[in-house]
Amino acid sequence: MSKNVILTTGIYDMIKDHVRRKKVTKQEEELLLLELKNAKQVLRRDLPDDIVTVNRRVKIKDHTENKEKEYMFVATTRTNNKKGKLSILCDVAVATIGRQVGDIINWPFKDGERKLEILMVENI
Repeated sequence: MSKNVILTTGIYDMIKDHVRRKKVTKQEEELLLLELKNAKQVLRRDLPDDIVTVNRRVKIKDHTENKEKEYMFVATTRTNNKKGKLSILCDVAVATIGRQVGDIINWPFKDGERKLEILMVENI
């Protein structure tokens, strides 16, 4: 967790509000507040292509379960589970948002800590 996350101001504000509304566990709250404190905020046009954010397809390897999964993170108003479109505020998105390809994250999910690796990020 030593590397700073890179976020747009809109995403930064959305996560801060998500934490403020107590939508995360106490452990997640501590990690997110620390990440936000050290986050690099950029304009949307300056956000690198390999950063996890809204409207991106992301392939993640869960080292805890030894499985790879692909997700599409979209705005909370555009979710569609049948099409695999998950809210940018779902648990796995919150854990990986602002991170880039190659990053490995240990995250305290509600069902226990998991180790995730970001394998691929692309625009959708």
